[in-house]
Amino acid sequence: MLKQTLLSQKTKFVLLMLVILLCTTFLAVNCYVVNIGKKSIYTADTVPDADAILVLGAYVYPDGTLSNMLNDRLITGYELWKQDKAPKIIVSGDHGRTQYDEVNAMKSFMMDKCVPGKDVFMDHAGFSTYESIYRARDIFQVKRVVIVTQNYHLSRAVFIARALGLEAYGVASDRQDYGPVMIQYQLRETAARNKDFWLAAIIKPEPTFLGEAIPVFGDGGATDDQ
Repeated sequence: MLKQTLLSQKTKFVLLMLVILLCTTFLAVNCYVVNIGKKSIYTADTVPDADAILVLGAYVYPDGTLSNMLNDRLITGYELWKQDKAPKIIVSGDHGRTQYDEVNAMKSFMMDKCVPGKDVFMDHAGFSTYESIYRARDIFQVKRVVIVTQNYHLSRAVFIARALGLEAYGVASDRQDYGPVMIQYQLRETAARNKDFWLAAIIKPEPTFLGEAIPVFGDGGATDDQ
């Protein structure tokens, strides 16, 4: 009986140490991603020039209305384009189903602002932050990029881009208080930073879809019918 008790205590101790190790690693990776990413975050006025502005997608309502987060990302991306921070804009999001389309809604926003269609490239297969950035590099041949998204998400996006070899800079698009949902987003982001650390820095898997290159230095109309 004493031997069984000692073995049980040893097992519990080992499990406790494993939990502590996992938690410590989780928090350390989270801090590492944030610290690396925030070194390349700028204001709209100070961000260096780039090949393209990459606006990351967010929710679009069934009637085509943009969510507040996406609308703010697009306004910020447009303002950067107006400031000549880059000659081209890539709008990257989820268009994996015919009934759900982020990227055409995003391009329509830019067209309504009188951005020429040739300057707006649609990435229809930006199903995640990692995939959007991987495809910006390999499909659109971007080398220097300004990434636009909300601040809670921005350090991870910049970290991914840097880990994939891009000269990447970030500009936050927070233009309002997004409400209680941000608590959920912040918690989810901590897990996402850990996931994307392993994807971008270690594993580097190909995205769901690749394909022929569509250099961002050409005409964005080439992405209209995909």
